Amino acid sequence: MSQTVVLKVGMSCQGCVGAVNRVLGKMEGVESFDIDIKEQKVTVKGNVEPEAVFQTVSKTGKKTSYWEEPAPAPETKPMEEKPVEEKPTETPAEPELKPTEEKPAETVA
Repeated sequence: MSQTVVLKVGMSCQGCVGAVNRVLGKMEGVESFDIDIKEQKVTVKGNVEPEAVFQTVSKTGKKTSYWEEPAPAPETKPMEEKPVEEKPTETPAEPELKPTEEKPAETVA
């Protein structure tokens, strides 16, 4: 049965990549593998057991662990929309002046 095993492997240089490449290349059942030094991620496809792949890669002396897929985002209930209080917007409309409140325009010198 073909399956995919994904491991996190502490690789800091091309020598590390070469060591992992070498052991996976000799492993029975491996159909293909991808080594991503930037992500420190090793993906192995083939008729392999996850534990066997883990043990084989561990033989390189590199820190090895199973790759943890990011947990799916927990389903959150849509937040109930609270009515937003609308504040009256100030408009530059001229205030209505009553005849008793009329003031003469100020002159600026």
